[in-house]
Amino acid sequence: MKSFQPDYRHILDAAMNRKARRVPLYEHGFAPGIMEGILGKPFWQMLWEGDYADKVEGYRRFCEFGACCGYDAIPVEFGATYVVQGGLALCGRSPALFHGMDDIQHFHWDELAPRFTAVFEDHYRALAEALPPGMKAIGGIGNGIFETTQDFVPLMDLSFLMVDEPEAYALLWRKVGDLFADLWTWFLERHAGAFVVCRMGDDLGYKSATMLSPADIRRHIIPQYMRIVDLVHAKGKPFLFHSCGRIFDIMDDMIGQARIDAKHSNEAVIAPFREWLDRYNDRIGIFGGIDMDLLCQGDENAIREKTLETLRLAENYRGFAIGCGNSIAEYMPAHHYLAMVETVREYRGA
Repeated sequence: MKSFQPDYRHILDAAMNRKARRVPLYEHGFAPGIMEGILGKPFWQMLWEGDYADKVEGYRRFCEFGACCGYDAIPVEFGATYVVQGGLALCGRSPALFHGMDDIQHFHWDELAPRFTAVFEDHYRALAEALPPGMKAIGGIGNGIFETTQDFVPLMDLSFLMVDEPEAYALLWRKVGDLFADLWTWFLERHAGAFVVCRMGDDLGYKSATMLSPADIRRHIIPQYMRIVDLVHAKGKPFLFHSCGRIFDIMDDMIGQARIDAKHSNEAVIAPFREWLDRYNDRIGIFGGIDMDLLCQGDENAIREKTLETLRLAENYRGFAIGCGNSIAEYMPAHHYLAMVETVREYRGA
């Protein structure tokens, strides 16, 4: 295998729906244990328990892992749920913070963004200091409008709020949108230089449909995405939207109204990867292609064959970056992940 020199322009081309000269690798995220095992160096604890110098060294090792495996950009984001309930309500492990209009109106909204920036300012600074020549990050502010709203009010309670107090329900979406606008404005003003592509991950669907009705998503969620994507575009960056699930019913809205530039996450149980390409690659970049189930339960030969098949398929399309259809999880065998990565690097010669 040839030595690898990162060049973030390849992933930028893919996100802008241009055919990259070298097919870029992309992942929404990596489990720390997978990265540290492959790199042979610990670093995740340094990022979260160390001082600023430790953070810089931790991100240097993260970048070293990325370059070792052939990535032009590494995924870095910090979730907005950190300043809500830490994702506990989103995961169904904590009750709703709001039960009606009065709760929403009198909540300490103005305290959230300063809490976030105080915690993560040093992380973004350390990342920028650690990036090697040719490499940038992909990400920004994590979670998304829908996921963060569920950390205030879990999905079942959100459904009750929608029926019982529609005005409070509508206000909640706007307030979460205001929070994201504050966070993204701060991020883009101070830290955009370290990032080649901005993104949010927001799982709007499951295997057979969207989590909310398409009409509700159009009415309440997409307008908030429009605000964020406009901020990102004003800074000259493309916006990548990650969402699991069958969201075909609202994809045209995400492209036409929210003006996303690229989409990631695809599951074979929902549709073949070719369908995502055929439906949307004339308008946006499409990232992913290798199903997570295959990477977890398949054998190395099957993974290599599928990876090569996907690379050859994508030769007929424009903006494309290859990787797992979701994320590299702790329970994924590392040698299965490496089979995919090595096949990509052999195919492109670096």
